[in-house]
Amino acid sequence: MMSSVNQVAQRIAAIERRFTPTVPATQASNDFATTLSAANAQLSTNSPNPTTGSSTQGGDVTKMIQIAAAKYGVDPKLAMAVAEAESGLSQEAVSPVGAVGVMQLMPETASSLGVRNINDPRENIDGGVQYLKQMLNTFDGDVTKAVAAYNAGPQAVKNYNGVPPYSETRNYVAKVLSLAK
Repeated sequence: MMSSVNQVAQRIAAIERRFTPTVPATQASNDFATTLSAANAQLSTNSPNPTTGSSTQGGDVTKMIQIAAAKYGVDPKLAMAVAEAESGLSQEAVSPVGAVGVMQLMPETASSLGVRNINDPRENIDGGVQYLKQMLNTFDGDVTKAVAAYNAGPQAVKNYNGVPPYSETRNYVAKVLSLAK
């Protein structure tokens, strides 16, 4: 029994080492004050610039989109274009109909994708790219139909056997395809 507990503890330690950023020995410290200082520095680099109101989190969003695109086998340019068209990469975006976050997920869609916190940018992006992949699969890799379905829903695309004649959807598809080039 103790042997299995030790094996589990060793495996956990190995996983933690794998996912913990390596710090040069000259910077390594278990000192609480040093750790707190480093955390505060990280927070300040992600906080809004008081002059411009912008933050450096756009880079984080870009990385999250690239990671999700790789995870689901979606062209990262396409995933980025959808996020840009949906929210301008804004984590705080909420549409008048209730779509939320970077990928503008509707709560019901998010729930069906296993997104537990629609306001968490990582979960929102993961769910949105997963949904984009589902649309690509549904329409046999047809990017135009998949993007239209992301906006108008897959049933509308099936009903019209292509991009529905809604001006919002037509404009959306044109914008995404232009951004994805």
